[in-house]
Amino acid sequence: MNLADVFDPQLFVTVFVTLFVIMDPPGTVPIFLALTSAMGAKQRKAAARTAVLVAFGVIVGFAVFGQKLLAYLHVSLPALQGSGGLLLLLVAMELLTGKAETPSPSARGANVAMVPLGTPLLAGPGAIVSMMVFVQGSDGGAGDWITILLGLVAVCLCLFAAMRFANVIHRVLGESGTTLVTRIAGLLLAAIAVQMIANSVTAFVQAA
Repeated sequence: MNLADVFDPQLFVTVFVTLFVIMDPPGTVPIFLALTSAMGAKQRKAAARTAVLVAFGVIVGFAVFGQKLLAYLHVSLPALQGSGGLLLLLVAMELLTGKAETPSPSARGANVAMVPLGTPLLAGPGAIVSMMVFVQGSDGGAGDWITILLGLVAVCLCLFAAMRFANVIHRVLGESGTTLVTRIAGLLLAAIAVQMIANSVTAFVQAA
């Protein structure tokens, strides 16, 4: 079997970049440090692993069953793309203006690795909708599924690395560096959102 039949580099890069700017590994560093400030090194490492696994499971669950849900609700792909684009644009505006909500440290009493870290911080609406759009837009072959899954796995590994070495990353970037990375991610996300909306409008016009 040819490697090109099971792996699409262009699709992989698209999935990786989109999910990376949405899930924002560098941006999770200060939030992760705040929510796990009372934990020891081993507990913090376990929290990072659990949060990533929860996020991965939630996103894959929607990727697998999301199409059936949309079919049941009679929602088309262009409608999903349009709503997803608007949602991502709102998230991008929050990143650009610094108004993104930060989970309250008072939630430490619960398992913060699952809520709010795993979801909705990592596996939020933006990531879920984007993953569903990628799956809906694929040709349904095993190659596209493998490529999309590898893109998600790559982002999850980046998230785990960011949280695992949160103290080091925060010291290197500093407050201003972390803010700069968040703003750049917001700009890229806004561009992706506008493209999704444009594709949705084009699809509606062609179907009319």
